[in-house]
Amino acid sequence: MNPLNPDDIDDLKQLIEFLKENQVAEFELERGDVRIRLKFGGAEAAGNGVADLASLLASARATAAPAAARAPAAASAAPTEAAADPNEGLHIVKSPMVGTYYGSPSPGASSFVAPGDQVAKGQVICIVEAMKLMNEIESDAAGEIVKCFVINGQPIEFGQPLFSIRQS
Repeated sequence: MNPLNPDDIDDLKQLIEFLKENQVAEFELERGDVRIRLKFGGAEAAGNGVADLASLLASARATAAPAAARAPAAASAAPTEAAADPNEGLHIVKSPMVGTYYGSPSPGASSFVAPGDQVAKGQVICIVEAMKLMNEIESDAAGEIVKCFVINGQPIEFGQPLFSIRQS
């Protein structure tokens, strides 16, 4: 057995923080004989997960884990410089259902909205496909689209943030 060193544990903690910041509900990685599966159920479960994961991984072989953990960890190295919430004061449009996100009415068509676009309350901003039904999602606020949190064809969860809007 090849136990993890402290740097590997730090990389895993950074990966977990990255996943929590981006509101990823589940994550699974399998490389060689190392398998990592994380499922966040809420604040209590996520807080306990770091300690539990560290103790479980201390006994696992980690031949591929450091390389896999460093790539996402590099993307989360900047949170210290932006201590304030970047979405503060913005309205977040969340998914009303589980399904697949589509930003345009059909493949090859232009997107319903893009960052910088002005939207009206009730305007269709995307489609969520659920059980073979295409559900038009309308904006519940008027303003400017600041950010789209999902990509075309991505599976989404109930309550997952889709867009941030600077209300006008």
